[in-house]
Amino acid sequence: MATDLILQSVTRYINLTEKESDYFISLLKPKTLRRKEYLLEEGDICKNSAFTVNGCLRGFTIDQNGYEHVLNFAPSGWWIADMYSLLSQKPGNLYIEANEISDVLLLSKANQEKLYHEVPKFERFFRIITENSLVAYQQRLMDNLSLEAEERYHNFCKRYPTLINNLPKKDIASYIGVTPEFFSRMQSKMLRRS
Repeated sequence: MATDLILQSVTRYINLTEKESDYFISLLKPKTLRRKEYLLEEGDICKNSAFTVNGCLRGFTIDQNGYEHVLNFAPSGWWIADMYSLLSQKPGNLYIEANEISDVLLLSKANQEKLYHEVPKFERFFRIITENSLVAYQQRLMDNLSLEAEERYHNFCKRYPTLINNLPKKDIASYIGVTPEFFSRMQSKMLRRS
């Protein structure tokens, strides 16, 4: 059940009473996205954090040459949002799109503020997941600056083990910062070595 998964995610970091759990669940809005449907587009103001119940979302930007740069994925059990836009309530830079049919639970910024007021321990929960996200982004930036493409691919496999065989190769290539052609050659070379 959708609510079971999100409650498991939350209770990894904070303990909730039944009343607190029910209140939290009452603030969530379920949404189903079709494959390739956008949850958010560049220029939109991000009003919600999304928790993926099943399926997979990807966050990406498009540069002035029309190339996509994948920043992150949100498979089942992960949160995703344009954090800059969500926190500032200014137009964002990210697209968030469903890679496949995906069910998500949306928590609006307004409801998140209500949650902080009514159940203050949720501030701890969101602080922890925000800190974890910041650490992951910093590590990814350092990897992109200092590691070879093959090492970045191995790190992708560790971070998203359930996605390795489920994503289009062009999305993985974009995430690790190489062209799809380079990625195919690299994979062939890795297969020959093993």
